[in-house]
Amino acid sequence: MDAFTKYFLMGLSFLGSLAAFAAVQRLLAPGAEDRSAIGDISDMEGKEVSVFSKLEGSKNFRDKIDLFFAKSLGMEKNLEERYTLLGRPSNTDPLKMLHAKLIVALALPVVFYLLSDSPFALIFAPLGFILPDAGYYSRKIQARQDDIIHNFPTFVDLAALMIESGLDYMTAFDRIVKIAPVKTNLEIEMERTINEVQLGYSRRDALRRLSLRTGLQEVRSFVGLVIQSDELGTSLVELLRNYSTDMRFRRLNKAEKLAAQASTKMLIPLFIFIFPTVFILMLSPMIADLMMGGMPF
Repeated sequence: MDAFTKYFLMGLSFLGSLAAFAAVQRLLAPGAEDRSAIGDISDMEGKEVSVFSKLEGSKNFRDKIDLFFAKSLGMEKNLEERYTLLGRPSNTDPLKMLHAKLIVALALPVVFYLLSDSPFALIFAPLGFILPDAGYYSRKIQARQDDIIHNFPTFVDLAALMIESGLDYMTAFDRIVKIAPVKTNLEIEMERTINEVQLGYSRRDALRRLSLRTGLQEVRSFVGLVIQSDELGTSLVELLRNYSTDMRFRRLNKAEKLAAQASTKMLIPLFIFIFPTVFILMLSPMIADLMMGGMPF
């Protein structure tokens, strides 16, 4: 294979893999009707301007490259949603997340090419856009959601107690946040919701934004209960207490299910690591005697 054919195949495989990745991204992305049904984080941002919207019309070459990759690969909304589910940390933003994906997408094919010396190693470029989401970002989001759901039943119980004492539910949320000795992710999100109400958002919109920022079904159900009670004028105390009890019951069932699965999962390391080692220790003296001239009996 001459040099021209080699580099031509490398470029073709790279562009083809990116085109296939972009097609799959757009095919699997929810449509406008689906997004309106389940809610879209970017649609709820309101006064907050998307990072990629700020790049529109920029004459900076780097900004144009960033906008091109974000739009052509259909990653704008995905990056915004990931960033929101991460809790909108100050040390990163959707643009930095895009840069991390691009770096991995460039580095991964180079590593495979050095190992295999094949021009088709560039087909691994799309993996660079998937690995950060499947690895680092997913773990961070899962850890944050676990922290929120761990403290959520206690928060609901405290809210029910304070509402029963005569406080409005938003005032009760504010009081819980203020008396919390340590602000977890749940208190931080509730504080953000209270600040949004003070800035002019309706309670309904602020609570919906809370459910979208956490990405948890439990929080969405809680928000639905609060909004329904607020609209219909029904008592919220019993609803919250029953919901807290139901959450604890479901968490207990989940723990029991995981405990029941533990014995089955232990069979895999037993068969792969422990049983072969035991068989080797037991049979190796016998095999050694057979190889050296027979058994001593």
